[in-house]
Amino acid sequence: QDHLLRKVDKHIDFSFINEKVRPLYCADNGRPAIDPVVLFKMIFLGYFYGIRSERQLEREIQTNLAYRWFLGLGLTDKVPDHTTISWNRRTRFKGTNIFQDIFDEIVLQGISHRMVGGRVLVSDSTHVKANANKHQYTKQQVLQNTKDYVDELNAAVAEDRKEHGKKPLKPREEVTEDKEIKVSKTDPDSGYMIRDGKPEGFFYLDHRTVDTKYNFITDVHVTPGNVHDSVPYLSRLDRQRERFKFEVEAVALDSGYLTTPICRGLQSRNIFAVIAHRRFHPKQGLFPKWKFTFDAERNIYVCPASHELGYRTTDRKGYRQYASDPEHCKNCPLLDQCTQSRNHRKVVTRHVWEDSKDWVRNNRLSKSGKQLYRKRKETIERSFADAKELHGFRYCRLRGLPNVREQALMTAAVQNMKKMAIHLDRLEYRV
Repeated sequence: QDHLLRKVDKHIDFSFINEKVRPLYCADNGRPAIDPVVLFKMIFLGYFYGIRSERQLEREIQTNLAYRWFLGLGLTDKVPDHTTISWNRRTRFKGTNIFQDIFDEIVLQGISHRMVGGRVLVSDSTHVKANANKHQYTKQQVLQNTKDYVDELNAAVAEDRKEHGKKPLKPREEVTEDKEIKVSKTDPDSGYMIRDGKPEGFFYLDHRTVDTKYNFITDVHVTPGNVHDSVPYLSRLDRQRERFKFEVEAVALDSGYLTTPICRGLQSRNIFAVIAHRRFHPKQGLFPKWKFTFDAERNIYVCPASHELGYRTTDRKGYRQYASDPEHCKNCPLLDQCTQSRNHRKVVTRHVWEDSKDWVRNNRLSKSGKQLYRKRKETIERSFADAKELHGFRYCRLRGLPNVREQALMTAAVQNMKKMAIHLDRLEYRV
């Protein structure tokens, strides 16, 4: 009576599956199909118990009474063939959003049971090893991704230059920037990842968001391993707000998300953001930037020797340049610790959206910010550990971004089902 599958079957409503897959089946042609609910329950079993092989899954169902009961099969009923799952993946479900839809429905059930608040969210990413040899690759030149915020940044630069009495920048000719990347011969969709403290090779990244109320997973997004954590963040946050009608009040992120566009985006959305500090290492022997104090009222920087660095210009990338007077600097006793430039001029830059970054830093140092950030390791890190240790998410089962996306979504879905079933069963037991 205390088996996990009994709790799942009792508290999780799978009836929505028939409605979701109905457009993918033919109503009046071909032989009768396996019940879609049974098919997806087989898939869920594989992810519940970390069974990586579909052949092995079929063999386990044949001999395990709990699995048969969960699928509604009698002792003598024939178990659906393992090829049924792979055939549906390759043909019927190819190019559809069925796995995303199923994940979303589980989240909606969690919301209906008041297990998701949608007010405080924590996001992070983890690497998942691709099914690819890191020594088998080709090198290709690819175009750099255009930033989503480039139009907004150009407008901010133009406005800033106008306020400072500078001429508008001339329209820039379209310049295509490309870079050389390693492309796997066995899984071209994966990305070659090189990060400090991380293994090197072909990986995918699972970008995940959890709600702090019950550590319920509310979003899953998969990218190649060479995509920076911050790239998909704001679009995925907006998707959750739109899809689940979340009224997000606060978010907690690690230092990989401490970029000016993300700070600006969260402040403009009126979301209290706490992002971990990232330590920058200046050239040895020179003053770090924080030694130079910014005076917002006078729009100047003051150096450690109390000399002023006045505003010069704002470049295309959105950085204001503040420069010192070489006549003061060349006789300064701190010159060797300040700059190595031949003309004795020190230049300090400040982004036009730097105020948003300062706002995030102040949030991190506040009492509520410290309390919120402490929850990060208790929520998102635990969610990743559970997925890898108990549900086989350390390695990709199949190759290709759509297949890895399926694995990530179904792994997160069964984690949510397990959490929801156990929680609702405890509530019922208390009553």
